[in-house]
Amino acid sequence: MGLFGTFTYSDGAWTTPDARREPYLVVDVHDSDIATIDYRPTGDAGGRCYLGFQPRVYFEDPTASAPVDNDAEAHGLAHWALLATGREVDPQDVAALLAPDDEDDEPEDLFVEETVRRLLELTGVPVPEELAEEALTGEE
Repeated sequence: MGLFGTFTYSDGAWTTPDARREPYLVVDVHDSDIATIDYRPTGDAGGRCYLGFQPRVYFEDPTASAPVDNDAEAHGLAHWALLATGREVDPQDVAALLAPDDEDDEPEDLFVEETVRRLLELTGVPVPEELAEEALTGEE
């Protein structure tokens, strides 16, 4: 059984969804295969993208999720990182982590939690304890 969990980052810390303030990032992990990334910088801009698999690809159902413009989302997440953490991030580095919209492309990481960790480290967000490698492997 894979990991299921929702994690909300706001004001420099992991918090509860009802306590979030802009800019925020929400990571929703579904069975270690899909991570939905919702983010909102200050203002009207915000976005949604996926790590691992896009639901429309994973479930072989085009209605399972809206199409994603990975290039636009990579730029949006890079901008979010600058606002939320002060870290400048190359959008191409973000794009390399995003789930493709092609059923023939497999994710680089076996478990999406690994990709989530890489995205968080790239953007300057601390990895929550529940997603730390030690917590997932049982090692200390």
